Order: sequence, then C-alpha cells, then structure tokens
Amino acid sequence: MSAQLSWEGEEEDARKARRAAGELRELRAHQQGDAITIGNEFAEIRVAKVETRNGTRLLIEAPKSGQWVALCPLELEALTWQNTATFSAMIGHPFGPLIAAEEP
Repeated sequence: MSAQLSWEGEEEDARKARRAAGELRELRAHQQGDAITIGNEFAEIRVAKVETRNGTRLLIEAPKSGQWVALCPLELEALTWQNTATFSAMIGHPFGPLIAAEEP
C-alpha cells in the first residue's frame, strides 16, 4: 500500500519548477566559453558567461542544491559595494531573500 502525498500549492510549485528549469536550459544553451567550478568544504559553485537577449549575464549555479542565478553586470558590480556584514546576513538566511517580496 502506498500513500500519495500532496500539498496546497503543489501544482503552482511544479509549474514554477518547470519554468525555472526551462530558463536554466535556455541560459546554458547560450553559454560562452568553458564554465569554471570553485569550491571548498562548505560550498561548490559553477560559473559561466551566458548571452541573453538583454545582454551578457554571469550564470552562477550551486550543483548540490540546484539553486542558480543569472546576474547582469550592474548586479555584479553592486556586490562590490557590499561589506562583509551583508554577506554574513546572506549566509545566515540560506535559500531565502534578505528582503521579502511584496505581495501583489
């Protein structure tokens, strides 16, 4: 006997996951050059330059968690404006935003 689990919002979560997987495939299809992988005992990331219709992006993937983000040059430059407290706060809240999105 097997039980099938489900939850409220399951279909919406599945739809978002399919859309994100499609976006990632599209980004990888437009990768330029070889990706580089760096890691240590705490984390591993894969970084690649990709071209989009809105310009060049840096695709950053965390293979172990499946998380990824594509950042534009301005977003990357904004990282250089931060101090270590910002990055500590980011690490202290894994897999979530520092600032909650506003509900429509």
